[in-house]
Amino acid sequence: MKATAKDLRFHTRELLESISRGEEVIITYRGKPHAKLIPFNSSSKLKEETTNPLRGIWRDHKESKDVYKYINNLRKGRQDVD
Repeated sequence: MKATAKDLRFHTRELLESISRGEEVIITYRGKPHAKLIPFNSSSKLKEETTNPLRGIWRDHKESKDVYKYINNLRKGRQDVD
């Protein structure tokens, strides 16, 4: 299904209902496709992304295996060494 940016603005509910039925909606702007709306379903890839908040080059960073502990450690700042 195709819809214009104006349709998205004024008929959001109807487009979301179409998506919930499993349809994909291509949003066009000035006749050219700019976005694709697809149904949201939880897949294993999505679960992996939510369980591992680090991506890209940080994914294999050994010191940050526990992201929250690593960030808290960074936020502590430097301690005075006498």
